[in-house]
Formats: sequence, structure tokens, C-alpha cells
Amino acid sequence: MRQGFLTGLILIFFLLVGCRTDIAGDEPNVNDESLSHFPPVVFPEDNTQSDAKFILGKELFYNKKLSRDGSISCATCHKPEFAFGDNLATTPGINNLPGTRNVPSLANVAYHPYFTREGGVPSLEMQVLVPIQEHNEFDFNIVHIVERLKNDVQINEMSLEAYGQEISSFTLVRAIANFEREIISNKSKYDNYLQGNESLSDDEFSGLQLFKSERLNCSSCHHGFDFTDYSFSNNGLYQDYEDIGRYRVTRDSSDIALFKTPSLRNLEFTSPYMHDGSLNTIDEVIDHYENRVQEHPNLDSRIKNFDLSENEKFQLKAFLKTLSDYSLLDNTNLHHE
Repeated sequence: MRQGFLTGLILIFFLLVGCRTDIAGDEPNVNDESLSHFPPVVFPEDNTQSDAKFILGKELFYNKKLSRDGSISCATCHKPEFAFGDNLATTPGINNLPGTRNVPSLANVAYHPYFTREGGVPSLEMQVLVPIQEHNEFDFNIVHIVERLKNDVQINEMSLEAYGQEISSFTLVRAIANFEREIISNKSKYDNYLQGNESLSDDEFSGLQLFKSERLNCSSCHHGFDFTDYSFSNNGLYQDYEDIGRYRVTRDSSDIALFKTPSLRNLEFTSPYMHDGSLNTIDEVIDHYENRVQEHPNLDSRIKNFDLSENEKFQLKAFLKTLSDYSLLDNTNLHHE
């Protein structure tokens, strides 16, 4: 995706749907019974939460008519069984065109301050346009999608109920974003531990202490309720990167090969890892940070090689697996009938 594409995307979005980026309100996610250790989910003023919007958004999220040849949908890449990520290094688009990046999980995307791995898109509503227009994904145009969907009586009725108008570019992007804000993951074993409802094993607790230690420094980037600070960093994966990362947006050389820090939640379900899906297992990720960090001009100063015993590796991995939220995978409210 080129810088010009992102600029054009923003312009197209404002022309088509007049998006407002201010947010207000404090509606909690309707699909979650307890957000006691999470901040409330907030919705834009022009896209407040409702069941009707959620239902329309879910229908569109799983609808293959959004792609040019009708072969893929949002759920083709963001699969519920993989915490709304995928198990491929990069997921192909229409005509089996190769993907360019590893698919990120959509779990807790409602809390992200910006989107795409270089952070070039400021709202979920705008992000919906990215795969639609990307040639290696949907390779389509929102105007043509709306023309196609206007023939669908059910979708038009759902749009009328949700937004008071038939399907349009305005309702399409907002409905999908509304659905995605409902993909909340906060019922892992670690969440239960924080709420005093479950205990960690000795190995899991030791792994937590390692995770938070200055020696490993994992929590300097992966902290907070979603285990990410949403910052951009280079983690020494390569000396030379094919993907220029945040530099696409800023054209600042200090941003070359910087990518948004991902959440560690549900990493048990979201392999392979890194922006290009080049590391296949949690063990490979630990090995990378232990002794394979590559020198790079923009390497984050917080990242340093460390030594772990085999038992410590086991304990660290045991803790990381406590971030797995099996209830998200089983949440049929988020699945398509």
C-alpha cells in the first residue's frame, strides 16, 4: 500500500460518507457481561451502538459480495476460530493474489487509536475501505459494492432498521465497524486471575514475573489491559526489510521498518507471528528475542537479547498461554449462521 493510496483513501472516505472522527459516549460492549478491568467501549457520535447496526455489520462482515469476484469476505482473513485473525503467514485475496502482510486479530480492535500496521488510518470506519480497494484483497470499489447490494432486499431492510436509510457507503462502513467494535476478548485465564476468580499455576505465575522483569523487559511494550502500548517500533527481525512499515505514512527515515506493537492476547490462536508471518511458533518468537535480534538503525532501545533456561522458557510460554480467551472462539453471537 503506497502513501498516495492512504491519502486517496482518506479523501474518498470523506467524499463518500462524510465521516466524523470525534467520539463520545460510554456505552459498554453489549456482548460482554463484565468490563470491570477494561475501559468502556466508546462509539462515534454518528455510529452509536445498537443491535440493528451490529446485525447488519455482521451480515456484511461475512458477505462475499464485497469482493470484486464474490469469492472472499472480511471473515476470509479474519476467521473466528483464529481469534479473528488467520493461521497463514499472509492470506491471499481474490484470484489467489498473494497477501502482503500477516493478518492481525480483530479482538479488542475497538480500543485501537489507529489502524493498519503503519497506523495510517485513524478510524475503524475508514479502515473498512482498505481491503475493499487493495488490489491484492477485495480489488473493488465501495460505489460498485453498494450498487450490487441494493438488489438485496434483506440487506436494505436491515440497513433501514439500523440507520434509517437503504444500504449506502455511509451505512456499509459504519455497520462493519460497529460489528468489529463488539469483538471483545477479556475472559482469558489471566483475566479471571485479575478478578480473583482463578489462580495461576506456579509455572504461569513465574512466567508472569519473568514477563514483567527488567531482564526481559517484555512489559515495556506489551502492557495495559490489551498487552500493547499501540506504539510503533522495530524489533530487530531483519537487518534489511522489504516492508518499509510506518515510513509509508510519515516519510521520516526514523520510521523505516517500524510497525504497530501487537497485542499478545490470544497469541496461542494467531500464529504465525510478526508483520510478515515469518515466525511460526511461540518458541520461535521467544528464541528471536533471546538471541536473534538483528541490528537495525531504528531498532527499539527497549529490545535487547537475553538468556533463558529451558525451564524459564517453559514458564514464560505458560504465562503467555493464560492470555488465550476460548470464550471468544466459542462466541456464536459473533459467528455467521
